[in-house]
Amino acid sequence: MTTAAIPSSARKSFGSDNHAGVHPSVLAAITEANSGDAVAYGADPWTARATADLKRLSGASGEVYLVLNGSGANVLGLGLLLGRHEAVICAESAHINTDECGSAERILGTKLLTVPAPGGKLTPELIARRLAGRGDEHFAQPAVVSVTQSTEFGTCYSLAELGKIHDFCTASGLRVYMDGARLANAAAHLGCSLAEMAEHADVLSFGGTKNGAMGVEAIIVMREQDTAATPYLRKQHMQLVSKMRYLAAQISALVDDDLWLRNAGHANAMARRLADGLAGVPGVEVVYPVESDAVFARLDKRHIAALQRDWMFHVWDEDSGVVRWMTAFDTPVAAVDEFLADIAATAKTG
Repeated sequence: MTTAAIPSSARKSFGSDNHAGVHPSVLAAITEANSGDAVAYGADPWTARATADLKRLSGASGEVYLVLNGSGANVLGLGLLLGRHEAVICAESAHINTDECGSAERILGTKLLTVPAPGGKLTPELIARRLAGRGDEHFAQPAVVSVTQSTEFGTCYSLAELGKIHDFCTASGLRVYMDGARLANAAAHLGCSLAEMAEHADVLSFGGTKNGAMGVEAIIVMREQDTAATPYLRKQHMQLVSKMRYLAAQISALVDDDLWLRNAGHANAMARRLADGLAGVPGVEVVYPVESDAVFARLDKRHIAALQRDWMFHVWDEDSGVVRWMTAFDTPVAAVDEFLADIAATAKTG
């Protein structure tokens, strides 16, 4: 995946939901928390409220732990479920495999057993292919299956698909970790609650940074018996924040009045508007179902270069001419329509 330099214009970026700013309600919550002193490392009322809210929304009987970023959340979440000789089954496209600089391997000492997964989604049949070698001391032992919801291709597992994976893993002695960096987008697409997705995981992350926060993710441990090591691993992985109230205030702002769902719903709607607007544009093909805040499209490489002179977005696959256009909680309708007009005009140049 390659990235063009950010154009000098003030046009909205379609490069990543990470490019968006912070929602005003989240900024206001941070400012409100910035009053007086508070006990450090999470022993404060903001953290107590935020973690209680996520426990309630997820239906967890375990605990919730706030961390700084998605990669840290993934390493911590996987580490809670892995033994030293155990491996993680994941899609080839999984963020832990492609975009985290080998952090799972380096920090946890685990092996990633990758699977080619169409549209980024695992199935019980695909997972079963990586179970060879169980019981053989010469092989890292598969122990955890990592699913990404929504996936790196913007697709979403249905609740039925998650249920089948969880049932298969339970029957096969495997644990399930859910990378939820864009979990809100999946919930908005499926029209389901956080708890309805969380019940199909042993541990999951709840993403805030890509959904209007400044920098916070949460690890939700669904069962109490899996929580004993979490505080120590969070500290070892350098994800224990001293001034935790500022992370917690962001989570509470997102949870209040379902802002997390409304933000994600708007981002999804803007991606849908973009995809729908591409219908009939010659030479542009949407290559994956648009189910979250991402549109993957194939177009002529000359047209990619022309568009990137004025617009920011990623080239996902240079060889095939596939690009990724991302929307966010603050993407205006007018920006989508202006971008569509430029795509159509560029396509007409032949």
